[in-house]
Amino acid sequence: MNAIEILRVVETVLVIDWPSKEVPELLARSGLRVVVHGGPGPEDYSIYEINKGEVNSGEVMERRTGRPPERAELIYSYRPLSELPGIIATAKELGAKTIWYQSGVAATGGKDPRGCWVADEELTLARNLVEAAGLRFIADPYIGEVARSLPTD
Repeated sequence: MNAIEILRVVETVLVIDWPSKEVPELLARSGLRVVVHGGPGPEDYSIYEINKGEVNSGEVMERRTGRPPERAELIYSYRPLSELPGIIATAKELGAKTIWYQSGVAATGGKDPRGCWVADEELTLARNLVEAAGLRFIADPYIGEVARSLPTD
């Protein structure tokens, strides 16, 4: 499956950190249920959703839930690769099939909130670790661009 096909079949994505709010907002705008683990604590969870009320209708709102989702088909991670074993464990607990990793680094080595560059050796190690757990691994393209390309209701 390619990146677009993966997002098309996802209902819930758990976002573990992000380089900018654009990530959860674009995922929510694409029609996905977006749960964000935005801090180190076990209760640092929020849902990002489109406001359908009369005031600020159509804007993405953040609503704190204090708990992880019961399930998620996709885990998006903007964390150091050293945290990948814990992220894999979370993915398996939630029934996720795919981990989408983003480095936040441009090919030039500088910080880039849309950057997906990873050194070949690190990328191979990460891919092998995720795939050995029976999961798909994506590190490129930027998830926001793929979310933008999805049709919305």
